Amino acid sequence: MISEAHIKSHIRHTIEKTNFEILGARYQGKVRDNYTDYTNNTRIIIATDRISAFDRVMGVVPYKGQVLNQLATYWFEETADVAPSHFISSPDPNITVAKLCTPFPIEVIVRNYITGSLWREYERGEDNYGLQLAPHMQREQKFDQPIITPSTKAESGHDMPMKRQEVTKLVPEEKYQQIEKMALELFARGSSIAAERGLLLVDTKYEFGETVDGDIVVIDEIHTPDSSRYWMSEGYAERFQAGKPQRMLDKEYIRQWLIERNYTGQGDPPPIEEMVIVQAALKYIELYTMLTGQEFSATTGDIEARMRTNLTNNGFQI
Repeated sequence: MISEAHIKSHIRHTIEKTNFEILGARYQGKVRDNYTDYTNNTRIIIATDRISAFDRVMGVVPYKGQVLNQLATYWFEETADVAPSHFISSPDPNITVAKLCTPFPIEVIVRNYITGSLWREYERGEDNYGLQLAPHMQREQKFDQPIITPSTKAESGHDMPMKRQEVTKLVPEEKYQQIEKMALELFARGSSIAAERGLLLVDTKYEFGETVDGDIVVIDEIHTPDSSRYWMSEGYAERFQAGKPQRMLDKEYIRQWLIERNYTGQGDPPPIEEMVIVQAALKYIELYTMLTGQEFSATTGDIEARMRTNLTNNGFQI
């Protein structure tokens, strides 16, 4: 069991950014640093410890990158028969080697409960997805069946909701039908495995791309605490009936902490307190352990030095 004291001691060993441009052309996302090798049609993706909320980087959380990368690896392997992915290998706890893909300019969010931004929009009487949701729904109520709420994929700033007819102006109908089918099948598999572990997969974001051979594959990450909401299944019904918040294991913990301090993305965010960072790290690790059934291997020391060693040992010039 990893202690709060261990997490605190590891804050100084977090990885905020990398500079391995010898690996390829560098692109920095909110959380991941990407290096593209056009010669070999591959992309090296490094999951840093950066944490984002409301589309802004808020700081770093110990072990977050390792949890994200190892969970994504777990899920790519568990869903390989459902949807092909860009995953090739993981030479380091924080690194994925992937097929080079051209991303579709959308994000596909599958939801099984009304919560988060969708609930806030519903409360305001907005229908940004053209779904015509049932009237008089309650917060955190389960849908009769999962729904898809697509959004733009913004390089900076906020992703914006989209109606289906807007999506098919960017993605051909035939390809988008395939993407929707893959997303729903991935969500069904993720929900099934989560249920076996005592968890509810509440909602999740998927991204898709095309390989150089024209195949549609799932990219980025799947079913991680950054891309998904998870609730403890035990007590869900009682908490829902009583109007109490669900017990969550995802980065919604950080978002809720910010919301309680009246921050929703505008202006300068409040500094995140150390104990909040520690608790966020523990939630990430707990979710990893519950979903995989494996003990989390808390590596220590200089992460960048370890990554350089592992990349070199796997044939990469670094």
